Amino acid sequence: MDAKSSLQITRSGTGAYDDDGHAKRTGNLQSAVAHIITAVIGSGVLSLAWSTAQLGWIGGPVALLCCAIVTYISSFLLSDCYRTPDPVTGKRNYSYMDAVRVYLGYKRTLVAGFLQFLTLYGTSIAYVLTTATSLSAILKSNCYHKKGHEAPCKYGTNLYMALFGLVQIVMSFIPDLHNLAWVSVVAAIMSFSYSFIGLALGIATVIQNGRIMGSLTGISTDKLADKLWLVFQALGDIAFAYPYSILLLEIQDTLESSPPENQTMKKASMVAIFITTFFYLCCGCFGYAAFGNNTPGNLLTGFGFFEPFWLIDFANACVIVHLVGGYQIYSQPIYSTVDRWAARKFPNSDFVNNFYKVKLPLLPGFQLNLFRFCFRTTYVISTTGVAILFPYFNQILGVLGAINFWPLAIYFPVEMYFVQRKVPAWSSKWIVLRTFSFACFLVTVMGMVGSLEGIIRAKIS
Repeated sequence: MDAKSSLQITRSGTGAYDDDGHAKRTGNLQSAVAHIITAVIGSGVLSLAWSTAQLGWIGGPVALLCCAIVTYISSFLLSDCYRTPDPVTGKRNYSYMDAVRVYLGYKRTLVAGFLQFLTLYGTSIAYVLTTATSLSAILKSNCYHKKGHEAPCKYGTNLYMALFGLVQIVMSFIPDLHNLAWVSVVAAIMSFSYSFIGLALGIATVIQNGRIMGSLTGISTDKLADKLWLVFQALGDIAFAYPYSILLLEIQDTLESSPPENQTMKKASMVAIFITTFFYLCCGCFGYAAFGNNTPGNLLTGFGFFEPFWLIDFANACVIVHLVGGYQIYSQPIYSTVDRWAARKFPNSDFVNNFYKVKLPLLPGFQLNLFRFCFRTTYVISTTGVAILFPYFNQILGVLGAINFWPLAIYFPVEMYFVQRKVPAWSSKWIVLRTFSFACFLVTVMGMVGSLEGIIRAKIS
């Protein structure tokens, strides 16, 4: 047996198990792309027309393209950190937190962990809010169709948030990310569907108007300060729409070992980012071209479009189905981390470790763990409650984008890359990546400040 064959067997394990003793992973390029698209194209895409309207015809597309480039650089650096010390043959890091702990130590792991879970938790809140808004929009669309566009069609969202929470409690029984491939495929199809519909409606509206709306500098305001707040918030919304760094290593951990995981992940990231950037540019630019200064905060629920009502209903239904899956993609890393912590902390606890066979009428039997049931139910209830208290779509997305963009998508991946590749201080590569990191830090600060100002203003008004 030659050295190359021996290395391949060592990397991929033997029989039904991988080199780390876990069940053999079966993920491939297609499943990784589906996971990434599900994670990236979420509620963020619906705010991009509004963001483009704040930045204008120059700033909007440039910001979208720059964020795409930044996201790919981040994913390129991070995918090499899945194995330590060698990116092809080293020991696996099963999650973002594992990688930070191995490369950067305990203290920075605590900071990264707090920010990661805050972002995952916040994204779950945004998905609750967006799903309820889409449900309400379906009812409004039918009402406007029957009673006219000026009819007082008002529907609250609290009930729909609660219903979405009940669905997620049931969905939370899916054990882990390895068993979510079918959810990702369905959710990815839905994201394509409503993106295409939003694009088509935007193009149709531009044709109907006979001209392209908007201006080079975006929506004007009476005060310069108000314009700056809106521009900063738009940058935060765009930042939210792209990065998936906090989930990248969890997705990479589902991939088969041949070809090497980092190679497959880099290809998957390039394909997924290219696809999402195309949709983002189309949805953002055609939405702005259609509505100009009247561009709604949420393209499919702001009722810039009224007809055909059935198509708008279908698009919002696709959003709902997609976010049902997306909520689980963002929640499962928290679930798995808490499960592992509880098992280590209470190794002899029946409440934590025992599984019970449950059989309900008309449903297949399943395994129930009491600790998982209690924690995951509490988690879903809490995200639903916060969404009810702070139902501010664009502002919430901006805050989440700011939290995620620089610390998790840029700073930690760059620092881990320095350690793994042993990049010397003040070398050309070190200077370039440090400058890149600082520029992204400025974007994060602007997005955070603008979005927090928007939340405060919305809450007190």
